[in-house]
Amino acid sequence: MRQTVKILDTPERYGSVSRTLHWGMAVLFGWQFAGALLHAFARETDVARFLWATHRDLGFALLLLLLVRGAWGVANFGRRPKRSSTFLGLAAAVGHLALYVLMFVVPAAALLRQYGSGRAFSPFGLPLMSGFEGGPIRWMTVAGNMLHGALGWVLLALVAGHVAMVFIHRRLWKDDVLSRMAGATLAGRHAPVGSPAITRLGTLKHMNEAS
Repeated sequence: MRQTVKILDTPERYGSVSRTLHWGMAVLFGWQFAGALLHAFARETDVARFLWATHRDLGFALLLLLLVRGAWGVANFGRRPKRSSTFLGLAAAVGHLALYVLMFVVPAAALLRQYGSGRAFSPFGLPLMSGFEGGPIRWMTVAGNMLHGALGWVLLALVAGHVAMVFIHRRLWKDDVLSRMAGATLAGRHAPVGSPAITRLGTLKHMNEAS
């Protein structure tokens, strides 16, 4: 059966806009974390210099994408797949909330530090901060530097945990939550036998045969 592209979210899975924002941000965060790790442990390499040179601009882009994603999430709040009310479901909700908070705070702290430094900042050529004379604003640079650095690594740990839980859901618990964000194609081709995705597809098949 030919699949139609659904822009809005549904109780079964997220729509094309939510999935595009999710996977696009995932790629950019992967780029950012790779650059940060190389900058911390191999900063003299060419690839580390190349990735680090994009760090500020992409961080600003991620902040804008997060705001768009948040607004889209609010607009689709009543349509989205429901989370379980069990302890694990509540833990997942808290984990996702922490991810969103840190995805905002980490780049916001970098912007605070950038403004406090007095240096101009033009991400992608757009004049965001013109800079100023008279020396840096110390509390902004200190607070921004501390929050951006420390919470950035916390965010990396949470992202790693998020990926690990997707694997556990899929391989150990046979609960294919990945299909909600990966789309119907992955749900049909790769969902484990006995998973909710396969159960739904089987039910639809029997309904079609009976009609």
